[in-house]
Amino acid sequence: MQNQDIIYGINGPVVTVKNSRTFSMMEMVYVGKERLVGEIIGITDQLTTIQVYEETTGLRPGEPVYGTGSPMNVTLGPGILDNIFDGIERPLKAIAEESNSSFIDRGSNVSSLDEERLWDVTLTVKEGDQLKGGDIYAECPETAIIKHKCMVPPNLSGTVVKVAPNGKYKSVDEVVTLQDAKGTLHSLTLCQKWPIRVPRPVVKRRQPVVPLITGQRVIDTLFPIAKGGTAAIPGGFGTGKTMTQHQLAKWCDADIIIYVGCGERGNEMSQVLDEFAELIDPKSGRPMTDRTVLIANTSNMPVAAREASIYTGITLAEYYRDMGYHVAMMADSTSRWAEALREISGRLEEMPAEEGFPAYLPSRLAEFYERAGFVDTLNGNEGSISIIGAVSPQGSDFSEPVTQNTKRFTRCFWALDKALAYARHYPAINWTSSYSEYFNDLDPWYAKNVGEDFIKYRKRINSILQEENQLMEIVKLIGSDVLPDDQKLVIEIARVIRVGFLQQNAFHPDDTFVPLEKQKLMMKVILHLYKKARQLISASVPISGIIESGLFDKLVKMKYDIPNNKPEMFDDYIDEINKTLEAIVNA
Repeated sequence: MQNQDIIYGINGPVVTVKNSRTFSMMEMVYVGKERLVGEIIGITDQLTTIQVYEETTGLRPGEPVYGTGSPMNVTLGPGILDNIFDGIERPLKAIAEESNSSFIDRGSNVSSLDEERLWDVTLTVKEGDQLKGGDIYAECPETAIIKHKCMVPPNLSGTVVKVAPNGKYKSVDEVVTLQDAKGTLHSLTLCQKWPIRVPRPVVKRRQPVVPLITGQRVIDTLFPIAKGGTAAIPGGFGTGKTMTQHQLAKWCDADIIIYVGCGERGNEMSQVLDEFAELIDPKSGRPMTDRTVLIANTSNMPVAAREASIYTGITLAEYYRDMGYHVAMMADSTSRWAEALREISGRLEEMPAEEGFPAYLPSRLAEFYERAGFVDTLNGNEGSISIIGAVSPQGSDFSEPVTQNTKRFTRCFWALDKALAYARHYPAINWTSSYSEYFNDLDPWYAKNVGEDFIKYRKRINSILQEENQLMEIVKLIGSDVLPDDQKLVIEIARVIRVGFLQQNAFHPDDTFVPLEKQKLMMKVILHLYKKARQLISASVPISGIIESGLFDKLVKMKYDIPNNKPEMFDDYIDEINKTLEAIVNA
């Protein structure tokens, strides 16, 4: 029988079919003779509109369109980690080997996961067991540090009637047979499919009360994010969004990293690949790629796939969360994703809203960020997804729609400052315009695990920075010479905080990642100097003598001079401060 569904019109990635009654909304379809992957995004009685995820050059009216009967989905199973996919979960390494080219062939029909690879599977159920959605029935080592747990699809339950013996299996081999309440048999393999636009179900969402430790002082101390939290990193070109996300991906204490390069430059994605392949995970001593998934959707790839890549990434993250892992997802950048929405919306001739973005931009952003969270999973484990999304406002204008709407749905805002970046201050997070709303949730954890002092020191550091910000307004007008010594001291100690504490060197072995205990002791020493110096100034000792002692410059360098594993050296610094200032008084 001849296919009656044929292409009627083509407008970039948007393809229309006329007078069709075959397709359903959000159904995945194959378009044209090359079977390009697409998704139904609009249906009327006359036209069916398809969003095509591949390059449509050369496509012609009259070519057939084939339905699949299922929504746009991804394959979930062992082999996802240590892999790099495009925006619709096609494995780029396998495509490169098949096409023998540096470019992706259109209509490439490579399986998302390697179906020939054998996995060493251990079955965890027996015949007669009752299983419900989310229960784990098999395990296999996916990489040297991550155990993959095969789970019953959330919408399925029943009795185990057949179990394969432990051994080596392919991802598509049946290992368990399940009989549901109606008597229907279901074959369970090592993998399953899930629609990317539908959140995977959980039992309960919890209040996020544990911080995601990043080792970056400005984040952990001043603007912390919780496990299961959301953060935005807005910044103009060259302010270090990608670099900051690289640091977080390398060092945060998540079990799994999902890095989505959405519309980024190809050289940045190749840099991620090179860096992660060479980097050794500090927790396991294994390559970083053993717990990382990369989704590369560079700026020269089809624009519609850019829109899908964010959903593909979050679905993979939810799958590993359901196993009981803590996942951190880096979305770089959501502005490119929003631009893809705007381009497709324009081709669909929808009514534009602010700056040409579609009116549904806020709801799409909300849908995405709401899929983060700390949850109780269907199998009784706890897991989390933390989303850290970069935003690229044009001309560093934070009042543009993507930044403003992202602000509404995230509780952390790490505003990158062009002036700081150009002054080589990294991370270039501006401490006056950034904020975190997680303090009330996380302070009990900090008090219990790091000490009440940590919270007290943080508040004091913050107030000094705020005071310096106000004083600098006066300095700009009349200069610093007219300030009294106690205000000059605030400016000096704020410089130590900015340069010695907030500024961090990603290439220094001790400074690239700093444990919380060292962060606390650094603040303690800085504030000790501030307290002692204030006492001297109130006793009419001129600040010039305190500055000449070299203590301020010494504290700026302590981040390099004190190794992370020698916290006792901070006591020597406090003793030196006491002796030096005592000598100034007695001079």
